[in-house]
Amino acid sequence: MNYQGVLTKMETEFSSPIQYYLVFENDFLNMNQLLNKELTIQFVKYQCLNCGLDKPIYRQGFCKSCFFDIPQAADWIMRPELSTAHLDKEDRDLEYEKKVQLQPHIVYLANSSNVKVGVTRKSQVPTRWIDQGAHEAIEIVEVPNRYLAGITEVALKDYVADKTNWRTMLKNDIADENLVEWRDRLKQYIPEEATAYFIENNTETNLEFPVYKYPSTPKSLNIKKAQNYTGKLVGIKGQYLIFEDQTVFNIRANEGLVVAISL
Repeated sequence: MNYQGVLTKMETEFSSPIQYYLVFENDFLNMNQLLNKELTIQFVKYQCLNCGLDKPIYRQGFCKSCFFDIPQAADWIMRPELSTAHLDKEDRDLEYEKKVQLQPHIVYLANSSNVKVGVTRKSQVPTRWIDQGAHEAIEIVEVPNRYLAGITEVALKDYVADKTNWRTMLKNDIADENLVEWRDRLKQYIPEEATAYFIENNTETNLEFPVYKYPSTPKSLNIKKAQNYTGKLVGIKGQYLIFEDQTVFNIRANEGLVVAISL
């Protein structure tokens, strides 16, 4: 069986274990069904997720010219505290910015390699946690816009990490933490503008990933350099495919690449 299409992050379904789908324009693969099977991934070409042209991907699935032009790649995406739609101030496209920024956002704690703080739109819970490979997570505040979530995250970064160590996450070299205690401990550091939105009395969410075998020394696959790779799929965690020979392939980091997958 052969499938070909442009990579975008895997769609997920929150179940036990999580279900993963690789969605192409005319086809999709339930990746869980491919566990313990051998598959070949081949690099075909680039296809920018915005303009669709075969130009080298710069970041986030976009070519360089699109990345510096379109609102979907503006700085406030990665740094929510830079959001200005609540002030009616345009960055690149006010209509788009209002649509995304002026909706409920969650500041959360997730434990994937260590406890970290993060921000996501409320509509992206628990998808965001799945994509990070977090085995447990909890919401701290629910605010009405992205800016308030951003300044809360910035304030909490002084007391808790804001990055995931992907190697630790993939090795599953992780400890369970009491996220309710973490949430209560961090409450005092929430900025005044956001204190009214603190969430009390919620419990943590636990996530189970479809992994038969974790790698002890994960090696990242650079499909552009390798051109093709064949391996036995033994797990999926975060947005990574895990293979028996300890090779791991980050789907999210390769968005905008057209690949052929054969089973």
